[in-house]
Amino acid sequence: MPLLALTMGDPAGIGGELTLRTWRALLHTQHCFVALDDPDRLAALAATMGCDVPIRVLTDTAGAAAMFRDALPVIPVRLANPAVPGRPDKANARAVICSIEQATHLAMQGAVGGIVTNPINKAALYDAGFAYPGHTEFLAALTGAGGKQIMMLASPQLRVVPVTVHASLRESLAMLSSDMILLAARTTHAALRRDFGIAHPRLAMAGLNPHAGEQGALGDEETTIIAPAMAALRADGIDVTGPWPPDTMFTAAARARYDVAICMYHDQALIPLKTLDMDHGVNVTLGLPIVRTSPDHGTAYDIAGKGIADPTSLIAAIELAATLAERRAAAKA
Repeated sequence: MPLLALTMGDPAGIGGELTLRTWRALLHTQHCFVALDDPDRLAALAATMGCDVPIRVLTDTAGAAAMFRDALPVIPVRLANPAVPGRPDKANARAVICSIEQATHLAMQGAVGGIVTNPINKAALYDAGFAYPGHTEFLAALTGAGGKQIMMLASPQLRVVPVTVHASLRESLAMLSSDMILLAARTTHAALRRDFGIAHPRLAMAGLNPHAGEQGALGDEETTIIAPAMAALRADGIDVTGPWPPDTMFTAAARARYDVAICMYHDQALIPLKTLDMDHGVNVTLGLPIVRTSPDHGTAYDIAGKGIADPTSLIAAIELAATLAERRAAAKA
């Protein structure tokens, strides 16, 4: 399995606890990662949690995979202040951003097969100059893929892609266009073939309005915006069906008929996925020159430092990132 880079996330959140628990869960498997984090913070967390995690400090990724069975390899990203669980500190924001930047640089160099990002709190980073709505847009800028990035949420039961993402519902409805749908669908189709190994992806298009507009009685966006995009996709040879009523397209029977649901806005996509399988949901950024995944949850300040954070989603993110990285490497070979 390829070596992955795991970012720090918000040091006041549960990211550090997840990193430690995930290392213990994976040390006897084929998976391995190097953490871009403050080793002193991780060591203190391990002691507080009573978690036996030896930490080995490295200057680069050389030897990280070989030592993973014996110790957690860490490339240091030092915090300005000691982290206090549940209390984000703007003085530490620069380290959080630096961790993401360094992990991305390692992936762009080919030193790691991909990156997995622990959860951040965007509001806590703005004072340090973070000017992006989220990880997805920041990574796109770092890799030169700005405007091409697409967010997918994937679990064993469902894959969803929201066309509009980090915007209010009012703004999302105003910005929705046929071109945005085409970009999301084409990027998703290409990723399903290359990274997920699906030879003939089946895309299901969600309607925007109740009952998918009820033939215009409840809104005309299905006819004026979604249908033209679907016609263009079919002209490309892409298997796309819909637009389907959003209230019925996520049943077990409906899900068996497609490989991914293309949804019109954030919550239309994320509510069904998180309801079905919150623990195993993984955030995947499509359209980047590198592999990037993330657990499908936030910083969880309310339980930070209590030693009860569940690493299941982070483990799933690492397992999926490794699989995607292997497929990309095989395709290049």
